[in-house]
Amino acid sequence: MMIHPFSPLYDEESEILILGSFPSVKSREEGFYYGHPRNRFWKVVASVFNDDEPGTVEDKSAFLHRNHIALWDVICSCEIEGSSDSSIRNVTVNDLSIILDDADIKGIFVNGKTALKYYEKYTLPLIGRQAICLPSTSPANAAWSTERLIEGWKGEIVL
Repeated sequence: MMIHPFSPLYDEESEILILGSFPSVKSREEGFYYGHPRNRFWKVVASVFNDDEPGTVEDKSAFLHRNHIALWDVICSCEIEGSSDSSIRNVTVNDLSIILDDADIKGIFVNGKTALKYYEKYTLPLIGRQAICLPSTSPANAAWSTERLIEGWKGEIVL
């Protein structure tokens, strides 16, 4: 059983909550979200928010706070082989009230269909708030170019 290795990133000014499924091996090694160099998350959100792409963990944290973005994952613990979403079993979900009680979240977004699947199955019944599914920034989502991802995200993240 693998337990989510890091805390949510948010503050009381967060307005947007973006949820992934579960950290990849590279993210777990780095100790921060979207650590795989081929994951396009940071490039996409930087473009969507018309900001510079952050490089270091400190820059990434500052970027999220500056743009009022809360970041976490749907899954708290699970069995997983490497970084394979299709291998995820025995899921428990994170308690989003930690964020929702402290910040005025205006929109909840999930990064990809795996996050959506577990959000809708476990989290939606608990909190009663729909999430908007964004196309996954994972390198496994090769059907979507970075430019197409940026346009897809820009079209959805409107508050």
